[in-house]
Amino acid sequence: MQPDWLIPDWPALANVRAVCTTRAGGESMPPYDSLNLGDHVGDSPQAVERNREVMRRAVAARPVFLEQVHGSRVVTLDTETADGTQADGCVTTQRGVACTIMVADCLPVLLADMQGRVVAAAHAGWRGLAGVGGQGILESVSEAIRAAARAQHAQGAIELVAWLGPCIGPEAFEVGPEVKAAFELHDPQAAPLFRPHGAGKWLADLQGLARRRLAALGITAVHGNHGGAAWCTVSNPSRFFSHRRDRVSGRLAACVWLG
Repeated sequence: MQPDWLIPDWPALANVRAVCTTRAGGESMPPYDSLNLGDHVGDSPQAVERNREVMRRAVAARPVFLEQVHGSRVVTLDTETADGTQADGCVTTQRGVACTIMVADCLPVLLADMQGRVVAAAHAGWRGLAGVGGQGILESVSEAIRAAARAQHAQGAIELVAWLGPCIGPEAFEVGPEVKAAFELHDPQAAPLFRPHGAGKWLADLQGLARRRLAALGITAVHGNHGGAAWCTVSNPSRFFSHRRDRVSGRLAACVWLG
């Protein structure tokens, strides 16, 4: 592991491993310097493949890189799942396969059951988080990970733990009224997570919105990003990629796997 990468500060779980990359440790040239893991952003394909190999060696598992579309589809990963599978969430019970989410301002959410039987990851941009009819990516991935745990003969309540990675922070995420309305439609109590910011604009707390959704799903053991400046992708250009800041940007990756 690169010393600069983030290791989730959640409880030590049997068999569960997780990491979130930063810009450090790769071979891409500016503006993708250096560990860009996205193959869809204009970077050299050869550099991206070398960077992905760096990550594969570091985690000693195969990260599955999805085609993320800001939706709520979740796929179950196995050793045959192809890179480029279209989904915004993934779950697995198989060793050697890493649930992987790429981001450059959106929020990566990693999850595991407390018994270390199943892991999952979700790509939580505002569209995927708000979802449709109150069903967003966190609702979908929660259903999938609980179903996978039951398939592993889990008994009683299935307790989950979550870790939130770096994302655009509450001082940088300016949105229009349609974003605020999308969350308040099914959760009026989300209103305090939007602060007025000029005419018709708001500053949104993405990690705070995710925490509300997780709490509603019974997931209260939530670690990682708490909205502080150190977690903001926009405000830390030497450490994190940010599409909002740079427009042309690489991608970080957060992944979780069974060791």
